Amino acid sequence: MVKIQNFKYHERGLNRFFGPLEAKIMNILWNGSSMTIKDVQAKLEEDKTLNFNTVMTVMNRLVDKDMLTKKTIGRTTLFQPSVSKDHFLENQSKELTHELIEEFGALVVNHMLDALEEVDEDLLAKLEQKIKMLKKDN
Repeated sequence: MVKIQNFKYHERGLNRFFGPLEAKIMNILWNGSSMTIKDVQAKLEEDKTLNFNTVMTVMNRLVDKDMLTKKTIGRTTLFQPSVSKDHFLENQSKELTHELIEEFGALVVNHMLDALEEVDEDLLAKLEQKIKMLKKDN
């Protein structure tokens, strides 16, 4: 499992886990298939100031962080995400939840329940079902 070291509370979306360019690159690759650095650079077309070397450096750092894998076929190097976006977000939210509960215990559970008052009925029903399953297993 990929563990993100710096969760940024003040950010939104993928920027909570990545730098802005890393987040854009991950979104591009999660929405496509295997791509070369030039393919990704072309998809980042709104920012014409990004040169090939910058994109290459960031993509190689994402490989170092185990977020991307790369495969060389002949003279072409293809990059793809090591996990799906859904799997990544599932793992990160699980990890964050465990860390919050470990550090703050009942306080964080109370705050999560307070936040549930503002969500839809389907989410509350899922929570009730999960609590019943946990009680049944114990």
